[in-house]
Amino acid sequence: MNINFTLISQALAFSTFIWFTVKFVWPPLLRAIEERQKTIADGLAAGERGRHDLELASQRSSEILKEAKQQASEIILQAEKRASEIVEEAKSSAKAEGDRIISGAKAEIDHEVFSAKEALRQHAANLAVAGAAKILRKEVDANAHAELLASIEEDLK
Repeated sequence: MNINFTLISQALAFSTFIWFTVKFVWPPLLRAIEERQKTIADGLAAGERGRHDLELASQRSSEILKEAKQQASEIILQAEKRASEIVEEAKSSAKAEGDRIISGAKAEIDHEVFSAKEALRQHAANLAVAGAAKILRKEVDANAHAELLASIEEDLK
């Protein structure tokens, strides 16, 4: 066997193998590698967009939470203000009702006092007339009782 023939035949076989690989095997491998690189790049870009969107959503949720807390505090403040207004209205209403009841009771007391005074006056007048009648029945001396009769007439006026 000749070494030159072996080297030339191996070189031809290797050249044929390289040509076959470059023509038929290499292009699908390059396409697969390029597609994989594109998929990886798209995935990284999507991950980057997702992280950016997450940051924006986080900021927006923080803003919404802040606004909600502010609205809640305003609502609580308004509710406390309204509660104090209701309490004040109830106090003033109760005071007015108490004043009305007191004035009604005072008027009723004044009326009862007046009625009692009138009844007492009437009773005193009846006693005076009865006493005068008894006195007059016993003694009818006008001269002796002129002073007493004048004072009774004066009291009746």
